[in-house]
Formats: sequence, C-alpha cells, structure tokens
Amino acid sequence: MNLSPYDNDQFADIRASVRKLCAEFPGDYWRKLDEARQYPTEFVRALTEAGYLSVLIPEEFGGSGLGLSGAAAILETIHAEGCNGGACHAQMYTMGTILRHGSEEQKRAYLPLIASGELRLQAFGVTEPTSGTDTTALRTFARRDGDDYVVNGQKIWTSRAEHSDLMLLLARTTPKEEVAKKTDGLSCFIVDMREVLGKSLTIRPIRTMMNHATTEVFFDDMRIPAKNLLGEEGRGFRYILSGMNAERVLIAAECIGDAKWFIKTAVDYANIRTVFGRKIGANQGVSFPIAKAYAAMRAAELMVREAAGRYEAREEVGAEANMAKMLAADASWEAANVCLQTHGGFGFAEEYHVERKFRETRLYQVAPISTNLVLSYLAEHVLGLPRSY
Repeated sequence: MNLSPYDNDQFADIRASVRKLCAEFPGDYWRKLDEARQYPTEFVRALTEAGYLSVLIPEEFGGSGLGLSGAAAILETIHAEGCNGGACHAQMYTMGTILRHGSEEQKRAYLPLIASGELRLQAFGVTEPTSGTDTTALRTFARRDGDDYVVNGQKIWTSRAEHSDLMLLLARTTPKEEVAKKTDGLSCFIVDMREVLGKSLTIRPIRTMMNHATTEVFFDDMRIPAKNLLGEEGRGFRYILSGMNAERVLIAAECIGDAKWFIKTAVDYANIRTVFGRKIGANQGVSFPIAKAYAAMRAAELMVREAAGRYEAREEVGAEANMAKMLAADASWEAANVCLQTHGGFGFAEEYHVERKFRETRLYQVAPISTNLVLSYLAEHVLGLPRSY
C-alpha cells in the first residue's frame, strides 16, 4: 500500500533502510517496554550505530550533513513502521541551535562525539512549572561567577534527561525587570550532566499516560563553565527558536508517520474483518472515515515538506513550522480515532498495538506546543489580529 508518493523521493534508500531496521523492533517489543515504562535502549543504539541520529551533523564532524528534510524522512518512517522516535528525536532538533549558533570550538568539542554515539544530546531544558509555554517568564537563573555561571532553578517535562549526557539549557542571565524586551536577557548553555548529576543536578521521573521517559530537573548552585555559553549572553531566546522550529517540523513528520500507521492498520483490518457476511471495509460508515483521514494526512504532509524546505533555505519559517505541527497533529489524531473505531473492541486490546499508539499520538495535541498557541501565533503574526495573551 503506497500511502504517499514521497515514499519514492530522494530519501527512498534511507526510508528503506529505516524500515529494515524497524522490522527488528516489532510491536511486542514496544508493548513490553510500555508495560514496564522502560527506555528503548536497544532501538536507540541501533539508530545511533546506523548513523541516523547524526544526519544533521556536517560531514566534517562525522555526520551525514543532511538537511531537515532528511531527518524528517527518518522520523516519519520510524513512526509509520509502528516504532517511536520520541526516545531520541531531541538529538536532531537540538542540533539546530548548536549548528547555527555554537562556536567553532564548541562544535569540534561536541559534534564528533555526538555523531559517534559517545555523547548523547537528548535533553532540552526550557519549560518550567510556573511558566509553561510562556518561555520569557522562566525563573531559572544563571549568574556569572568568574569563569563559570552558577545556575539555580527547575525545569519540567525535560524528557530523556536520565538517558542523556548533555542538556541544552535556557536560563535567564538578566532579571526580566531589567531588560527592554522580555525576550532579552535569556541565555543558552550546553550542560555536561555527567559532571553535575547527583551533586548540583537532580532528576526526578514523571510517570505519564505514555512511556515517554520524561522528568523534572532541579539545579542547586550548578556550575557551568562560561565557555559552554552558546553565542552571546542574553540572546538565547532567539537561538532557541532555531531548535523549536526544527522540533515542530520533526514532530510534525512523526505525526505523519503515526497517521500512516493508523491508516494502514485500519485498512488492513477492514479488509479482513467479516461481520454480517461481508468485510467491514465494504461499509461506507467504515471506509469513508478512513478515506477522510488519508486526505487529511496528505494535506498535512505537504505543509511539513514546505516547512522543512523553508528551514533548510534559512527562510523565515515560524508560521510554516507551527502550521505543519498543528495540521499533522490533527491528522494523526483523526487517524488514531478512525483506527480505534474500525477495530471496535479489539482496538482496546494491547495485542493489536492500537491503544498504545493512540496514547502516544494524543501527546501531540499538547506538546511541543498546543493547538491554541499555534492559532494565537497565526492570528497575531500572520493575520495581524490583536495579541490575545
């Protein structure tokens, strides 16, 4: 079943190789991990060894040097095959901030080791309990002290912190009341968590409805060498947007993959399940919702490709990245509902894997940015309507 003509694009060989890798990690592998809330160590190791997590790193630093479209093709395929890239996708989208704003010294110190798998960059320390998506209201503060910065504060929903060596951290370096614009005074740092974990850095797991390895982290007089500051002090909000836009495009690609998995799974079941003497797929009440989900997926897929292309061209991509994420998340959620409904009661049974994927794709209505905030952004920044928050 060819759900997309893009299966035959310039990344066809990569998609085929990813499918082959994913075949080694079938649904039962993910179901058992979900039951135990365990991290997919073997899967992440296989992706690392195959070089898929370093595709955005330039060849001079040991990566493949592909653009965001190549990374999107990898993550989409992972999800379309019933696997989940959530355990490792941060290594791709945090890379944008380092590649665009890191110094030559920082790139040479970290990128080759990340590319080889010796270092894991999976943690993105931005969101806080009191600020949520209002990034400019964060309270974690980094105070300059000689050759170090001393950090105090807390982050939440910092997924994969327990399975990462490095964290990309956003902290305030100038009090909010002392800056002309609320987006000023925020700085971005590379934190080597191996040096501070259990000392000035504490990680606490948060159990959620899906196996997402998410945590909250606490900084207590945590020292970061000043050389780990990314770019200029006080301009971190601008830098982090590079990572956020890349994140939204890549998450959107995962949603497209989820939608393809749900649609294929629904079609396969509708073609074999017989009730009242005929296949249930012959009923328009079953086939039409699946067809509509397919149309929604294909439309969203076009926006994801548009956003990835603009990002690679270094064009303004805020609107496209947000729209891609929202439309793709809506498409995957519609496909999830259709797939569950097609399976009826069996959709709730763990052995069919629908309920697990259903829970996983529900996340994207909320994170990395909620649908309402996407709409607020479009209303204000694209349509010129009054600011709503």
